[in-house]
Amino acid sequence: MHADDRFDDLAAGLGSFYRAWTISIGLELGLFARLRAAGEAGLAAEALAASAGCAPAPVAAWCRAAHAGDLVDCRDGRFVLDGEIATILLDERRPEYLGGQFTYATTASLDWGRMAEFIRTGIPLDERSARYSRAVEQLTRQDIAVFFEEALASLPELVVALVRGARVVDVHCGGGRWLVAVARRFPETRLVGVEFEPNSVARAMRLVQEAGLEDRIRIEAREVETLAHVGEFDVAYFQHALHELRRPEVALAAAWRALVRDGWLLVLGWCLPEHPEEYPTLHGQLISGVDLDELLGGGQMRTVTEHAALFRAAGLPEPTAIALPSGATLLVARRGP
Repeated sequence: MHADDRFDDLAAGLGSFYRAWTISIGLELGLFARLRAAGEAGLAAEALAASAGCAPAPVAAWCRAAHAGDLVDCRDGRFVLDGEIATILLDERRPEYLGGQFTYATTASLDWGRMAEFIRTGIPLDERSARYSRAVEQLTRQDIAVFFEEALASLPELVVALVRGARVVDVHCGGGRWLVAVARRFPETRLVGVEFEPNSVARAMRLVQEAGLEDRIRIEAREVETLAHVGEFDVAYFQHALHELRRPEVALAAAWRALVRDGWLLVLGWCLPEHPEEYPTLHGQLISGVDLDELLGGGQMRTVTEHAALFRAAGLPEPTAIALPSGATLLVARRGP
């Protein structure tokens, strides 16, 4: 690649930084949602500002940035949101939903002022903000869509069990959105969520109560490694969770003990590439950025091979790794009959 091409490539990355923040702001303030509701007629910047309760001049600047970033079209002074862009940024129940990714990435970047010090010392942050926790919850909305649209498609026998009524434990359940989504999709299934972070526990309990599902979902506030159930569940589920745990092999072993015979242990997540040549790809670029952020917070992303080593360390059988269309990986281990 020539120097001019390198320059253009790096400059495009700088533009992507501003574009990501333009997207995140548009999501947070509801600007994209209002443009979507306006349809092909679009909205002038002043009308968009008024509908969102925002100041006109900054919204006009946001519209110009969104237009420059090919996020909205400008037609005779009115701004129109393309339907495909709207789907990707706003439709949280689809696997291609990226709105949560942008919210997470920009929120996480607020802590990157301390990244150089972390790289020098190797000492991660003591804690992340409540805003960061909420951003992670937005991020996992895509994971929920991937579970329903892709993971279940690869496990038809599990779908049958959930329809008939299974007992499920979500280990490190966060704010409880996966639990509520599964309970609504499969009315005969009963669920337990295990979570140690107090803010997440409170949000999960509130979400379950607001959904009117207290009779089918129970939240246990405890360290996930101390899961005390034995032979009680048909499914133990980890969603983008192992990388955040200090002793993931202990959590895996506890989840395995909690399963009945023929029970499923499922780990859904996004894995690091196995080989160096896989990093100069879109997936490699994105996941390596997430890896840096996870390390900053005390977590650790892993390859499929490294995940398999965790299973072995926990005394579990080798998992089956299913590569899903979205780029996520589903690891599956099943107890014998």
